[in-house]
Amino acid sequence: MSLKERYQTLKDEELLMRMEADEPEVVEYLLDKYKPLVKRQARTMYLIGGENDDLIQEGMIGLFKAIQNFRTGEEGSFYTFAELCITRQMYTAVQASNRKKHAPLNSYVSLDEEPQIYMEPNPEDLVIDQENLENRYNQIHSRLSNMEKLVLELYLEGKSYGQIASVIGKNEKAVDNTIQRLKKKLDKDEKSVDTK
Repeated sequence: MSLKERYQTLKDEELLMRMEADEPEVVEYLLDKYKPLVKRQARTMYLIGGENDDLIQEGMIGLFKAIQNFRTGEEGSFYTFAELCITRQMYTAVQASNRKKHAPLNSYVSLDEEPQIYMEPNPEDLVIDQENLENRYNQIHSRLSNMEKLVLELYLEGKSYGQIASVIGKNEKAVDNTIQRLKKKLDKDEKSVDTK
């Protein structure tokens, strides 16, 4: 019996309780189950300056952290918690890659200070990050034409250029031009946020 057949009828919270009761294969099942969510989020972040494969890897790390840190009964649904962890991990990676030009200054180690220990973000920080991301998305969305909005939505759903072209009634070159225009708008928007 495959993991999918074994676990697909169970709710995420039940699966996580099984994981805590020493069923480690639940982790593999949840990583596989939520990989499409990771890929969808990576496509969003890719538009604002990330590398898609790197972002998927970062998203999988965020998903793994969500699986390890979710506490049934303490937080809302696992889906919401996982989405926040994935988004935060990717967003942090994008911000870090945008700061590469300052790497020598940002990565020095002081000999006078105690090393800082990384702490997992609390759920309130995750909610605030999600709200900031949604506000940003709404600001960006308000500046797009109807055609750009449609192409963006289809692109984020994982549709190919050919599929998008057939939906909007244009050729693939027009789709590519629209996506390139979107990337420029989003990149410009990202730079204006960084300078504030």
